[in-house]
Amino acid sequence: MGVKDFCSKYYVDRMGTASLKWDALDLRFGDPDLISMWVADMEFKVPEAVIEALHNRVDHGIFGYSFVPDSYYEAVIDWEYSHHGYKLEKEWMRISPGVVAALYWAVNMYTKEDDSVIILTPVYYPFHNCVKESHRNLVTCDLNYDKGIYTINFEAFEKKIVENQVKMYIMCSPHNPAGRVWTEEELEKMLEICARNNVLVVSDEIHQDLVFGEKKHIPAATIANGKYADNMITAFAASKTFNLATCLTSTIVIKNEELRKTWDEFTRVFNNVEVNIFGITAVEAALRGGNEWYQSLKKVIYHNYQMVVEEMKEFPEVYIAPLEGTYLLFMDLRNYVDIEQIKEFTQNQCRLAVDYGEWFGENWKGFIRLNLGTTPEIVMSAIDSIKTNLRKVNG
Repeated sequence: MGVKDFCSKYYVDRMGTASLKWDALDLRFGDPDLISMWVADMEFKVPEAVIEALHNRVDHGIFGYSFVPDSYYEAVIDWEYSHHGYKLEKEWMRISPGVVAALYWAVNMYTKEDDSVIILTPVYYPFHNCVKESHRNLVTCDLNYDKGIYTINFEAFEKKIVENQVKMYIMCSPHNPAGRVWTEEELEKMLEICARNNVLVVSDEIHQDLVFGEKKHIPAATIANGKYADNMITAFAASKTFNLATCLTSTIVIKNEELRKTWDEFTRVFNNVEVNIFGITAVEAALRGGNEWYQSLKKVIYHNYQMVVEEMKEFPEVYIAPLEGTYLLFMDLRNYVDIEQIKEFTQNQCRLAVDYGEWFGENWKGFIRLNLGTTPEIVMSAIDSIKTNLRKVNG
């Protein structure tokens, strides 16, 4: 299905539906009338298979205690193998009410207060929060940056690990907001550094399916024929791929038996509840019947990215990270807008609600993150506003 047809069929106006993205603008930004380009969900209805499966569950009329059926595990195993070449086993898999929840749990179950946890910045702000709010020592290592291109400073990464006696590395793969899809060589080098220094890896791979062009997502646990899988917890979900965030169902993969035992003991105490059957139902249906929808969605996202790049050529020193993965575009405005005026420019002049660079790391002020998981018309209205106001600022 083409971009226009997909948007025509699946676009939904979310105003007035208790949407965090659209109806909480006054609460989050102090202004209800902004163009919402921030939080990472979409304006597109989920695949028909998901709606049908949820209707059938509702029509059943009983919402009692449930468990995760074998069919769910089979659907996840099939998807991971067919899309990513990752051979999972059911016994490795656990369920969490979201990847962010899993990050908080992992920090609390595998480290102690005041232990050091490292992240590569700029990175999704819950990575920062789950460490700081758990009373651990947050260690940040900036990615190398050159005009929109992000790479890993391996020497600095290992130096900070050693100097701070780091116990855990929370990895973002693909990387949000830089849009990087790590290569096999990059992944192996990071994992080898962590193994050599006894650093447990928690790999957030929630954007695994949203990869573009010739890039390929490589599950970290498969690197070097699984050499590092016993030193790793992997978290992923269908929530970004299929716009299922509120279904609160993520898959956690833990190959190491001792790490699984720790996970089970912790969650038995702190998450002693049954599963959300609606989430289980929705995710299974999406993985089994949503592939055509998913392939069309990718066309929309990449079309939006290409459109932004083309439109912003008027301002050659606005640097845009190449979109290798995710549906999130990181834009560097520092050559045209004073970093102390970014919020004034973006929100008050351009009338946009965005994620600001400093949310992802203290050294990234002057950057903004835009959500491309929407219609070209909404993206174009945001870019037109940016261009119009850049002309005024730099007139």
